[in-house]
Amino acid sequence: MRSSRLLALLLNLQRRGHATAAELAAELEVSVRTLYRDVAALMAAGVPVWTEPGPHGGIRLVEGWRTRLDGLTADEATALFLSGAPQALTDLGLATVAVSARAKVDATLPSELRGRAGRIRERFLLDAPGWFSRPEQLDALPAAAEAVWTGHQLDIHYGSHSVIRRVDPLGLVLKSGTWYLIARHRGELKTYRLSRIHRAQVRDETFVRPEDFDLAAWWAQSSAEFDASLLTYPCRVRLSARAQKLLPHLVPHDAVRRMLDAAGPPDADGWRTVDLLLESEDVAVDQLSGLGDGVEVLEPLSLRQRLHAVGTRMAALNTP
Repeated sequence: MRSSRLLALLLNLQRRGHATAAELAAELEVSVRTLYRDVAALMAAGVPVWTEPGPHGGIRLVEGWRTRLDGLTADEATALFLSGAPQALTDLGLATVAVSARAKVDATLPSELRGRAGRIRERFLLDAPGWFSRPEQLDALPAAAEAVWTGHQLDIHYGSHSVIRRVDPLGLVLKSGTWYLIARHRGELKTYRLSRIHRAQVRDETFVRPEDFDLAAWWAQSSAEFDASLLTYPCRVRLSARAQKLLPHLVPHDAVRRMLDAAGPPDADGWRTVDLLLESEDVAVDQLSGLGDGVEVLEPLSLRQRLHAVGTRMAALNTP
């Protein structure tokens, strides 16, 4: 959004002092014409920014002028990045800090940016947890968060048998309302569900964080691999046009969408033959039953027989 881009432009100029329009446009991923419009908007908002023509010219702030946005503390800056997820702030103990950070931003932004920021808060809200879910017990989250922030090792009591493990905590992920700890244990990266950590203790020992570790990239790859590892049961089905639209909701795996995309062309009635990988035959019966009369199992025979049995029982129970 433009307000975010204007703020990025302002902080970029403050950091660099001087830059050409082409350099700034490339960094903000906009055209040079758009960049000059943004500069004009900053000028109209009272920011002392000016341009210099010529081969050694460019765009700069008046020397000595600085926005007070750099008065944010580290915790407040962290809270701003999470401010769209109120429950996440509460879980991490940053809810009060976020209020302070937003107050500082409101007090220091130019009037145009302050107005836009207010309208964003009025009109957009990120509510991360899914429907019909209860908050999990997260007794270990404060200690895990402290260890992640400070780079200290962590002793965790994990799982139903409360196995004790000493880990190097690398990051925290909030996925659909569920917190996960990404940590290194004996040289191997592992994912721990926070609600299954019964107790956590931050140790005095620190660890060296891998320089090439990218939390977002690792999580995306790990999630895709976990998703694919669950799908080991092959079957071939015919699906109606309606069932093709419904299947990704009944089987919420990205791989299933790719299987649908790889299927052959539809017949005259819109049915397509699709080769699927599902979790197991039991799970396949439950999931494919939800497609009603929009699915025909071609292989294996055992799955076809079980789906027939389900349909027969449903028909008997619902006879007019």
